[in-house]
Order: sequence, then C-alpha cells, then structure tokens
Amino acid sequence: MASKETKQRGRPRSFDRETALEQAVRSFWEQGYESTSIADLTRAMGISAPSLYAAFGDKRALFDEVVAEYGRHYGGFISRAVAEEPTARSGVARALREAAIEYTLPGRPRGCLVISAALNISPGSAEVAASLREMRRSNIGEIESAVRADIAAGELPTDTDATALADYVGAVIQGMSQQARDGAEQSSLEAVAELAMKAWPERPAARPEAPAVARPVP
Repeated sequence: MASKETKQRGRPRSFDRETALEQAVRSFWEQGYESTSIADLTRAMGISAPSLYAAFGDKRALFDEVVAEYGRHYGGFISRAVAEEPTARSGVARALREAAIEYTLPGRPRGCLVISAALNISPGSAEVAASLREMRRSNIGEIESAVRADIAAGELPTDTDATALADYVGAVIQGMSQQARDGAEQSSLEAVAELAMKAWPERPAARPEAPAVARPVP
C-alpha cells in the first residue's frame, strides 16, 4: 500500500502552471526583480509558497523562466524587425515604431521588463542584473551586425561607426521604455522614434557611370 507521503507527491497540481507563470511575468514586469517578494508572487499567482517552490524552484529560477516567457510573448519584436527587414535602417525604424506601441499597450505593464526589472538592484542580485544586461547587449549586437552588413553592401557610408550607431539605438529604446513607465503615450514615443531616425546616416550617392569611350575604327 502506498504511503501517505507518496500519494501527496503524486497528486496533480491544483493550479494551471501557464496562468500562474503569466501572473509572475506581470508582477516582475510591474515591480522589478528586487521589489517583488515571494508574498507578492504567491498572491498574484494564486498559489501557496510551497506550491511555487515545487513548481518553479526559488525566486531566481522563477525569474529566469519569466524572462524567457516574456521574450516569447512580448519582447522579441526588436530582433524580429532587424532580422526580417532588408536593411538595418528599415529594421531599426520598424523596431522603434513597434516599441512605441508595445511599451504603451493598455491592459499590461508599461515599458520593457528586460530594461526595467533590474533597476536599483542590490549587490546580492548582481547576477540577475548581469543576465539582463547581457540580453540588452545581445539586441544591440544584432543591430551592430546589421549595420556592418549595410556598410559592406554600400547602404551606409564606409566611415559609419557601427558600434556607436547601435549603441545610440539601444539608448533610444531604453529611454522610450523609461518614458513609457513614466506615463508617456504612444504618440509621444512615435515622435521620438521618428526624430531618432533623422540621425541615421544617409545612403551614399551612387557614383555616376563613366562615359563610354569610343573605340577607334581599325
């Protein structure tokens, strides 16, 4: 006969894991990593602390899963725009337009979780901050790669500083996220996006073809 302990371990969860995870995403998105307590999470997720630990591990493990879930459903638009558009310019322009929309959508937290979740973090959570910083740098690296490809293809001047241009775009996106959290509306962020693109280097003018030289008739 199975023991009472074995029966308890074998019982199915009494909550929907995906629904609980989505609520955890919202909690960390709204409050950041450090400010979100286990009590906040259990209240938002509708589960007990033992159930949280059994299903997700500790707070850090849950946060790692939250970040992955956020990337799948909310945060992948920058990478998609850069990858899908034919030039770095069009990819960045699309990413900025979409950021203005995504960061201000009604019914969900404002701004970007990856940008804001590790603000004002303590030294004890330095690994969390480093992980999110690496994700942000990865996005900037994708933009830099696209810029370098455009330089090689003649879409951008050969003296374009690819690193500085990608860092500039990263700074604009991070600023748009913070402005959204401060209450900026979509239209204001769209204006920022449009103005930011005015700093993009112009495509080099095509060189005029040399006139054909008539060959002497033998």
